[in-house]
Amino acid sequence: MRKKQKKIIREQLDDTLSRFSTIASVNRPMKGWIRAIRDALGMNMRQFAERLGVSKSRIPRIEHDEITGSLTLKTMNRVADKLDCVFVYGFVPRTSLDDTVRKQASIIAQKRMNRLMHTMSLEAQGLSSKNVKKAFNNMVEEIIDSPSMLWEKDK
Repeated sequence: MRKKQKKIIREQLDDTLSRFSTIASVNRPMKGWIRAIRDALGMNMRQFAERLGVSKSRIPRIEHDEITGSLTLKTMNRVADKLDCVFVYGFVPRTSLDDTVRKQASIIAQKRMNRLMHTMSLEAQGLSSKNVKKAFNNMVEEIIDSPSMLWEKDK
């Protein structure tokens, strides 16, 4: 895929994901969403178990597994449906995807520049700070344009 297409795709996904940024700050209730919603609906464990088609003894386990993060997505979907809810699952980036890519490219470029500057100093060659900055910025753009190297370890 060409670099412009990748950038457009990143921007479109950023736009979509930005709508979820407020959700990232919502804290899960201490007893979990399942228990909180079940209690708010006035549904006891027996009633909830009947709706889910499981034994009453399974309900505390489901609620516990949600809190510990071990409840499967399939079960979360099923539980949400029986609580007349929609289960929402997704990732909310801390920054834009473009910023994440640029930050990673800058890290790689800085490592490369450090090696390059060391080699040049050994050969008694030097660059002006303006040229160093220009070379660094060019390197960042080159890395962004070659995403296969972006996430390689120690490059």
